[in-house]
Amino acid sequence: MHVVMFADQHLESLGGAQVSMRLQKRFLERAGHLVTVVAPRLHRPASDDPAYLDLPSIAITPDREYALTWPGARTDRFLDAEMGARLPADVVHVQADFWGAFVGHRFAARHGLPVVHTMHNRVDVGIEATAPFPGLVLRVLNAWARRALPAAGAPFAARPLATRRGEGSSPDAGEGRRAPRDPASSGAPASRVDGWAFLHRLARLSRAVTAPSAHFARRLEQHGVAPSVDVIWNGIDDDVLDAALAFGPSARRPGRPRFVWLGRMSPEKRLLPFLEAVVASGIDAEVEIIGGGAQLKAARRLVEREHPTADVTFAGRLPYAETLARLAGADAVVQTSIGFETQGMTVFEAASLGTPAVVSDPDIAAELGGGTWTVADATVPALAESLRRAAADIAAGTPVRPEPSIAERFRQSSRTAAMVAVYERAVAAGR
Repeated sequence: MHVVMFADQHLESLGGAQVSMRLQKRFLERAGHLVTVVAPRLHRPASDDPAYLDLPSIAITPDREYALTWPGARTDRFLDAEMGARLPADVVHVQADFWGAFVGHRFAARHGLPVVHTMHNRVDVGIEATAPFPGLVLRVLNAWARRALPAAGAPFAARPLATRRGEGSSPDAGEGRRAPRDPASSGAPASRVDGWAFLHRLARLSRAVTAPSAHFARRLEQHGVAPSVDVIWNGIDDDVLDAALAFGPSARRPGRPRFVWLGRMSPEKRLLPFLEAVVASGIDAEVEIIGGGAQLKAARRLVEREHPTADVTFAGRLPYAETLARLAGADAVVQTSIGFETQGMTVFEAASLGTPAVVSDPDIAAELGGGTWTVADATVPALAESLRRAAADIAAGTPVRPEPSIAERFRQSSRTAAMVAVYERAVAAGR
């Protein structure tokens, strides 16, 4: 099968979706499939890969890490010319929310190809957290979608009831499917200009819609984005996981409790409230911050000003394998965003390695199914209390333990097999 993936950003740029797509691509190729990845050209040196088809783009951030490709006739012509020697294709897999989605759906419509669309992004929450006038941005985004996207053909195809996931199934749903909704309730009114209406415009052009967690799939259905959404976790590299697990469970290294916070340093990730909670908790611990972003300077200033009891270090951005090694060596990973994550990869990676988590988002805690110290609410005092509980349990030698089955259910090989089944269903539906 030839799968043509579309992304908003080049796969060699920074970001969780890009990491996931690189892994998907590698495991699809390992399973014998051909993959082409279409994305804006990166404006810095990066490893070359014959699977990458780079579109003309303009850099949109000062560090030139991220770029934009304008969806329109000129991009369509360029893409068709570059794809000529790579055709035929079997399925288009859109894993983009903005210009990459527009380009991908236009390509699929021109060539009569089925689309599987993976929704990675809570568009409404992300824009509200990062844009000064989110309502205006969403109006512009929906207007842009009306102009750039092709006209909808057949409505989102409801599947026979027998193929959907039954009640009481495991909530991770690697190959599970959501229960159906009344198709009549799935259409977002044309007058709506919120984030859900925008995602609905993308879903109505797709044969199948997938989400990386049950809680995000449930929200997509409840807000009328699509009547039925497949839940397929983003996974962890089998090889890296096997290497990490090959040594077996090891005795905890003596010393103070060790916490890791990992992510992009932007407001929706709530790094600064986490550091405020570290100060307020008074825990005697080692706290490592991994990642980078716009709030790095503010985070450093907060630590220098408040002098927490805990030792707080900033590790910067680390390679994937090294990041996983730090997670495996920690006593707990701390997840602090609320309502933003569509999966929350870090806590699943940590759980696969046997490391529990302090979890602020109740949806993510429910998805994990155990091995967490939950946070009562979004306040700094509540997070501080959970950190104190976790530190005390760790120091006493009685930490919570992750669900043992997550390591196997989270393997990328199993996630790829589940996605291939969705591809096959999407292709068969058009015959």
